[in-house]
Amino acid sequence: MPAFTEAYIAQRLEEARESKKETSDLWESLTDTPRPAAVLIPLFQSRIDKDADLTWNVLLTRRTNSVAEHQGQVAFPGGRSDPSDTTPEMTALREAHEEIGLEPKQVRIMGRMDSLWTISNYLVSPIVGVIPWPFPVHLEETEVSTVFTIPLDWLADPANHEVRYRTIPNPIGRILHRDLHPVIYFKSYNDEILWGVSAEITLRLIEILYDKKLAGD
Repeated sequence: MPAFTEAYIAQRLEEARESKKETSDLWESLTDTPRPAAVLIPLFQSRIDKDADLTWNVLLTRRTNSVAEHQGQVAFPGGRSDPSDTTPEMTALREAHEEIGLEPKQVRIMGRMDSLWTISNYLVSPIVGVIPWPFPVHLEETEVSTVFTIPLDWLADPANHEVRYRTIPNPIGRILHRDLHPVIYFKSYNDEILWGVSAEITLRLIEILYDKKLAGD
């Protein structure tokens, strides 16, 4: 595991943004304007025990079964943009505060990743930030059932993810003239499974930080 620093993370994110334009690859045929959204990728350092080295970890949430979309799925704190949100960063920080009680002033923004156009027609901007750990977690219990963390080095191991194919629902399938879509799945970690858009965002971050291609390995 490389000894990442905050300065290194910020530099790699900036370099990735400068070298690659935002794309909507799979969904360019859709005619409806995507709804803007943003998520916060909360990173923090911790030790397994007092004698161990500091390691980077990612904080994730699991959504409740009562939310309107993506019920029960593992996700980053985040959601759709409000009209009062002037930047994706504002959306991500507001949503993280509402969902898990993370104070915006406690987050050190490292940078922004390229946006993803999702099958549910959201244009999601991932915002990477370093957070304190632990912090007082206050769940919005109608939206979030739990929070948990996964070590970044575990996520970075190609043996811990795979690509599966899921059916694209209609009418999107008919518009795209395809039935199947590749979806990234990580192995279960403490009984939590990271997959879908959140897994794709995670893998993109790892590829940026490690400067190598992992998706589909």
